[in-house]
Amino acid sequence: MSTLNNTAKTYTGTATSRVDGRAKVTGAAKYAGDFNSGGLAYGAVVEATIARGRIVRIDASEALRVPGVLDVITHENRPRVADSDEAWKDDVAPEEGSPFRPLYDDAVKFNQQPIALVLAEEWEIARYAASLVRVDYEKQPFVTDVHRKRDNAIVVAKPDKPRGDVAKAFAAAEVRHEADYFIPTEHHNPMELFASTAMWEAGGPLTVYDKTQGVQNVQGFLCSVFEKKPDEIRVISPYVGGAFGAGLRPQYQVVLAVMGALKLQRSVRLVLTRQQMYGLGYRPATIERLALGAQRNGTLDAITHEAIGITSQFEEFSRNDTGWSALLYASPNARYEHRVAQLDVPTSCDMRAPGAATGVYALESAMDELAVALKMDPVELRLRCYSDRDQNENLPYTSKRLRECYREGAAAFGWDKRQPEPRSMRDGKTLVGWGMASGVWEALQMPVAVRIVMTANGHAEVSCAASDIGTGTYTIMAQVAADSLGLPIENITIRLADSTLPRAPVEGGSWMAASACHAVIATASEVRKELLRLAKLMKTSPLADAVEEDVALSDGKLVSRTQAERGVSISDMMRHGAVERIEREKTNEFAQDNAHARNTHSAVFAEVKVDEELGVIRVTRVVSAVAAGRVLNPKTGRSQVMGAIVGGIGMALHEETIYDHGLGRIVNHDIAEYHVPVNADIHDIEVIFVDEPDTLINPLGMKGLGEIGIVGVAAAVANAVYHATGVRVRDLPITLDKVLTRRQAA
Repeated sequence: MSTLNNTAKTYTGTATSRVDGRAKVTGAAKYAGDFNSGGLAYGAVVEATIARGRIVRIDASEALRVPGVLDVITHENRPRVADSDEAWKDDVAPEEGSPFRPLYDDAVKFNQQPIALVLAEEWEIARYAASLVRVDYEKQPFVTDVHRKRDNAIVVAKPDKPRGDVAKAFAAAEVRHEADYFIPTEHHNPMELFASTAMWEAGGPLTVYDKTQGVQNVQGFLCSVFEKKPDEIRVISPYVGGAFGAGLRPQYQVVLAVMGALKLQRSVRLVLTRQQMYGLGYRPATIERLALGAQRNGTLDAITHEAIGITSQFEEFSRNDTGWSALLYASPNARYEHRVAQLDVPTSCDMRAPGAATGVYALESAMDELAVALKMDPVELRLRCYSDRDQNENLPYTSKRLRECYREGAAAFGWDKRQPEPRSMRDGKTLVGWGMASGVWEALQMPVAVRIVMTANGHAEVSCAASDIGTGTYTIMAQVAADSLGLPIENITIRLADSTLPRAPVEGGSWMAASACHAVIATASEVRKELLRLAKLMKTSPLADAVEEDVALSDGKLVSRTQAERGVSISDMMRHGAVERIEREKTNEFAQDNAHARNTHSAVFAEVKVDEELGVIRVTRVVSAVAAGRVLNPKTGRSQVMGAIVGGIGMALHEETIYDHGLGRIVNHDIAEYHVPVNADIHDIEVIFVDEPDTLINPLGMKGLGEIGIVGVAAAVANAVYHATGVRVRDLPITLDKVLTRRQAA
């Protein structure tokens, strides 16, 4: 008797190239703005040029005279839409407020608001005609500056629990640090512009190709807004060229594209310009106040973290900036408060690691300043404040290897060679700074349904409505399916992002990999049950007396786990049973675990070099040590963390949406003036995956990687800049003018 010795290739846990890679690099992959049909019309958006008021008159007569213009849709002649707030709420809309409705009425709520849609035979014609639409306004007073609304911000209920008497503990602390930190508004700027192509078919459903992170969210939203039955609108989004949270909610262009298709009764494509992308959601500008009180040995006595983020006048969008310290550091006394300032701007939205990227920047900058005051190594301070339990809920973690992240990251970076005094390290005439920070994110998982169709020739199609926003969902699902079904990965086809496929939530929060992969396993188990039933029907079957727990799919066969020689090929079982295909669908839900906290953690180490005369800052090295459970694909996982680190560098040194508060308008709404890191800005990045077995979180022991990579990066860079220059810049981005002027002021 011999136990199963699987000689077939195992994909789970191995570095695997993207299964969709060839389609993307050859141009075969179609995005929302790539789909064509006969009679396709093109749209162009007319935007409001005031920040608040109402439309008195829209004159589209000159635009309508342009040859090739088909129509101009405004709030006065649009197709019928629902009236209630509830009808305009999607799956991830804020609970409080009234969602924005494009072309709904004459109210102008923010600059760059869409107020008309020009439809034409060609895109260039539509763009030109849009410039001819004349609008008269009645202007109203507005505010776009968060600092002017700081004292009027609204308190948002949050789950963070206060502990002890923080005021008393802070006053009695031996060492205290208190400061404000500021993160400006940031816009997502993915490579793919937001686009929607609404395919009109007389008597048939409207098929909408949309750039989105959740096709079923958009489909339900459109049916609600346009009062359609579920089978009258289908939404498809096979490929997404980046989204980073901007595509969680349906954006206005999908509503306008559908309006155009319904009005013309023909297919319509609407692609926003890069400038128009700045009229969508964004990472909210946030004022963060930290007050830390500590003993001279470095242990914390008190933490106060307050945040004020911006939102629109019509919705109260917020994310938790303030409670992350409770997941990182022990303190008997703590208080948190999150407020929102309502401005005359669009509603803010999720952007990679919402709440954590901003809140942890402030927290980890403050921890670095506390380390300076204590004359203590920043890593040592964090180890002395280390918490093995979630301080909010007083719960242990399913796993937390943050100590190992500190150790392995520091060793790879060479942290022991750091000279603690600012301005003490040089490379010729260049100042060198080393900084570090902790990172933390949630390890979330959601119910997901998967359908598997296996055919007798040993191929399987795995389908799910989940999106792949560039994170590698196609690939990781193919890996798990190949291992679960005992097939080579080349025999697996993955279908995603079609609203008619099995249920899935929006792809965000770093939950899709764990959620979808376990749904694949659950559905593959149902396929295995059916194959065992077929095997038992065969005469002299070697698996006649086997039970489900005794068998596995391996190398195209159903085999005994304990006696490898006992097995039947998939093709033989299905041929004998006269079955051409096996189709199974199952929804996987995770058992409720209220006894543990679930998080990913990281330690980020950054080196900067600063030109002492010019103040130019370069990030020359980053080492990020990440503890995220079992990593199912180190290749795509590393890419996710690297991309997130680049975003963190952008947050620290480059990105800032600048408003002219006199006009209420963004003045750098393009990627010539809104700066993001380019290849020349990025140097050595090393990603270390810390071994973190987790038998509690889920059967595969996996956690998401999409967002943990950005958390802490901006703080690590900011702390490195201080170490290099002795200048503490608390308002991002850290630009050369701030370094030079504040050094002179000091």
